[in-house]
Amino acid sequence: MSLLFLAHRVPFPPDRGDKIRSFHILQHLARRTRVHLVAFADDVADFDPPAMFTDMLASCTILPRGKSQARAAVEALASGKPVSLTAFASGAMQAAVDRVLPDVTGVYCFSGQMAQYLPVDGSPVVMDFVDVDSAKFSGFADDAKGPMQWIMRREARLLGAFEREIAARVSASLFVSEAEAALFRKGGAEGRVLAVENGIDSVKFDPAAGFANFGHHPGEGRGPIGEVAVTADSPSLSTSPDWAPASAGGEKEAQLIVFTGQMDYRPNIEAVTWFVRDILPLIHERCPAHVAIVGRAPTAAVKALAGEQVTVTGAVDDVRGWLAAAAVCVAPLKLARGIQNKVLEAMAMARPVVASAAAAEGIDHAGTIRVAATAHAFADQVVALLEAPETAGELGQAARAQVIRRYGWAARLAPLDALFGLTA
Repeated sequence: MSLLFLAHRVPFPPDRGDKIRSFHILQHLARRTRVHLVAFADDVADFDPPAMFTDMLASCTILPRGKSQARAAVEALASGKPVSLTAFASGAMQAAVDRVLPDVTGVYCFSGQMAQYLPVDGSPVVMDFVDVDSAKFSGFADDAKGPMQWIMRREARLLGAFEREIAARVSASLFVSEAEAALFRKGGAEGRVLAVENGIDSVKFDPAAGFANFGHHPGEGRGPIGEVAVTADSPSLSTSPDWAPASAGGEKEAQLIVFTGQMDYRPNIEAVTWFVRDILPLIHERCPAHVAIVGRAPTAAVKALAGEQVTVTGAVDDVRGWLAAAAVCVAPLKLARGIQNKVLEAMAMARPVVASAAAAEGIDHAGTIRVAATAHAFADQVVALLEAPETAGELGQAARAQVIRRYGWAARLAPLDALFGLTA
């Protein structure tokens, strides 16, 4: 057997949620059979992946995706299609897929945007939707007003119909959690709908490894943004994993609260905005704390949050050092789909986690993370952990133990073998 792996974004480096999942799945399949990768890239750095990645592939085709959102919207209105599809519609991509299809006996399609390139019949196809994207846009519509609400409802309706059409003609439709799979079935989907959960590399994300440097990449566009609250004799923020800014009163050091994620992604933007504006002031009423928002491509709205009590890092070389330095990791997402890698990574690093119900949903955490719904409840949970470091440490250790028991990548991806008739 040989496979075509279609992806809306090059699965390397595995440094954001979708790329982490697609990388591990691609690696899993490539260890069992020949895999031809055809993918888009929206970052110039992704056009030339290293040999450690390409050597496991039978072939690798990477195409630029430079279509603007405005052009995609115009095409969507003219064609009656969802913007999610027109944004990824490309004649060059279709030609690349057509060249590879005669040489493969099966297709793994990662992300619904790429389903428009699937063959109508022939080779068995596994469609990895990851999340129910149409439900995400429905959630956006509930929070929108005026024309934007109409746009989001249109997207949810058209995309939902497309998802169900694809599900009816592929061998299997995959989702990142049983909750997402159940939601898809409830929406009227036909065919085989399965959950294949994300895993975590607990060897890589191991607090015992030690992280002497957890700072910022020296390259263009990277490094601290806005004010960083350190005193003149403080260790450098870019080199000390024990860094913590002094409190305004000088009596007690502020403890570090960390949020990680892609910072041009709307749910992440809304999460950190809510945390900084509504939750952090409630925390400061009871104990000093500093928040680090760690992740690439922060928008202007995210950068504007930077100040004496908040650091916005931009892209960092290694998120593990920031996790290791955190007293508490937070995931206050109001809208979240599937399994949040940021939560699994923090758990693997034995960090105590406070998450919203949406961020915790789909994770079998066995009570090892704290869940809060309101700003006051969220602040209470964070403060309780900041004020009881022994309890926080025990909670973090329990979280890591749960991740090791439950979320190894090999066990999570084993169902893929049966879908294609593969052996390790």
